[in-house]
Amino acid sequence: MAKAIAYTFILVVALCVSAGEVTSTGSPTDFVRSSCGATRYPDLCFRCLASYAPAVRHSERQLARAALSVSVDRARSASTYVARVMAGAKSGNAKDAGAVKDCLENIADSVDQLRKSAEELDRLGRVGSADFTWHMSNVRTWCSSALTDENTCLDSLSEHCSSAVRSTVRPKVVEVAQITSNALALVNRVWSK
Repeated sequence: MAKAIAYTFILVVALCVSAGEVTSTGSPTDFVRSSCGATRYPDLCFRCLASYAPAVRHSERQLARAALSVSVDRARSASTYVARVMAGAKSGNAKDAGAVKDCLENIADSVDQLRKSAEELDRLGRVGSADFTWHMSNVRTWCSSALTDENTCLDSLSEHCSSAVRSTVRPKVVEVAQITSNALALVNRVWSK
């Protein structure tokens, strides 16, 4: 009887690990906090994802999906904010207006890349294991591209904007880049499982 229980336990653990789930005896909130510890900005990660803990439970994949969703939402919000700044910059310094326009285009590209990453991660639940590598490669590539777009925006602001415009836009874009960096780290955890 004890051997049967031990065998069942081992089988359940193996199935959970192979399904991309993390076996954990802690609460879902503890799981989110622990997973966020592997990111570059763990406090920001936890603040953004703690409310998803009940839905995520102990799933690496669901946590990565939530992180991508937060990234998309924050990038869209930053895009709206940058567009408002651009409207004000048009009447001022042409150099500021050009840099903000470039930044806005990069953020729009970032939103698209993050959205595609989230959709592709959703497909993982519907594909066979043979397709896992291909789909995860897409997710990682698009998420990485989004981060590159965000950093390109920051570079443009640093090089071409007045300090007034830079100090207005930069904090929003930095936060989006940090959230995207965290999402990429959580996606990479799914990849490594």
